[in-house]
Amino acid sequence: MSGSGFAKAQIVRLDKQNKACENIDVRFNPKELTFNKQNTWKPAKSPKANAPACDFGGGGPATLKVQLFFDTYAERKDVRKEYTDKIYQLTYVDASLKEKKTDKGRPPTVRFQWGSIGFDGVITTIAQRFTLFLPDSGIPVRAILDVTFQQVKDELFYPPQNPTSGGVGGERIWTVKAGDTLAWIAFSEYNNATEWRRIADANRLYNVRRLTPGMMLLIPNA
Repeated sequence: MSGSGFAKAQIVRLDKQNKACENIDVRFNPKELTFNKQNTWKPAKSPKANAPACDFGGGGPATLKVQLFFDTYAERKDVRKEYTDKIYQLTYVDASLKEKKTDKGRPPTVRFQWGSIGFDGVITTIAQRFTLFLPDSGIPVRAILDVTFQQVKDELFYPPQNPTSGGVGGERIWTVKAGDTLAWIAFSEYNNATEWRRIADANRLYNVRRLTPGMMLLIPNA
């Protein structure tokens, strides 16, 4: 399991119309990430050639496939309620999100974010396997999720950004969550944990080890 000094993977909901939404921390970082990208090439009709020329027919969206592991055996809690149901909900239609053409709701867009890797997309498939159950109740306490994200932005990889950030001149606002440290925030924003002093100075923080959840921090432009 990831320690406090390591980047933790997250699934971040990008559509914020639903105020009850929350970022989902991945308890165990994945072992690998699989990216796929497919383009369409159409062979031209060239009866006299052994290998016909091809015309570019357009690019398809990239996909990210990741396997996530969740375990609540020590807590003896239902792994669905603690973790996996929250990910499943990101595939459900949200009536507050409207498609322009149909005026109907749609599932939210999300970001898979891990250190310096970010991928904006929608969840297209989830396969869930339960591999451990409490013997006295049959409650599942260990689950493996195979999740596929489909790209919705042209950028494939980019430095992570706090979904609540904003502002002018490149400066952003970070809303502190439980467990956040200046080093972690600096790594998330600058991909360099040693840049924490820049954030501390910008916010005139004297006790840098105590961050209060809900605190708003100014993130200077790198």
